[in-house]
Amino acid sequence: MPQIFAGLFAEGNTDVDFLQNIVQKTLQALAFECSGQLDIEVLPIKIDKSGLDFCDQVLSASKKGLEDYGIQILCVHSDADSPSSINIYQNKIFPSKHKLAQQNQTDFCKILVAIVPIQETESWMLADKALLKQEIGTDKSDNELGINKQPEEISNPKAVIANAIRIAREGLTQKRRRLLTINELYLPLGQSMDLAKLESLLSYQDFKNNIREAFIQLNLLH
Repeated sequence: MPQIFAGLFAEGNTDVDFLQNIVQKTLQALAFECSGQLDIEVLPIKIDKSGLDFCDQVLSASKKGLEDYGIQILCVHSDADSPSSINIYQNKIFPSKHKLAQQNQTDFCKILVAIVPIQETESWMLADKALLKQEIGTDKSDNELGINKQPEEISNPKAVIANAIRIAREGLTQKRRRLLTINELYLPLGQSMDLAKLESLLSYQDFKNNIREAFIQLNLLH
């Protein structure tokens, strides 16, 4: 069975916590579109980012991922920080792909898969609101918690989730009001997220299309 090693290079540690399992499951799901079975492993790539612009960070991650793990795909995350991913693609993703294309194939993984959540990674965390409320430990409504909008229409989803945690804790007794922070939610939400809940998000659909393009480049999909 062919094995695919994919690197995950993300903006921050919490992004890795949330995205790693989602990236793994999405790659596995799309592997069924390929001819034959694939064994896929996703590996976080950490580098020293100091003094490097985004493109050079990607080059460093590409080189390290190939050297350390033999990755064939590098999944690169960058939040859109806006209602559109156009700016990130034009100023980060496309220039990074161009730089990678100029590098030696023996030293760099040259296949880049972009992950660009609209607004922030946290918008993906809002894709399954029932799961979010379960992790927070509340039966309050979406309206009460302020999470009733479509995730990619929320301009600051991280703040919205933090506020939902605060609202959920209101009225609890001191004994039950355990301090909960948003940082504690990334890993369990990423591990339990149903991919079907992400399907309504344009940025997730974009990510899936980017994976298909990578599989085509690897001659795994036609």
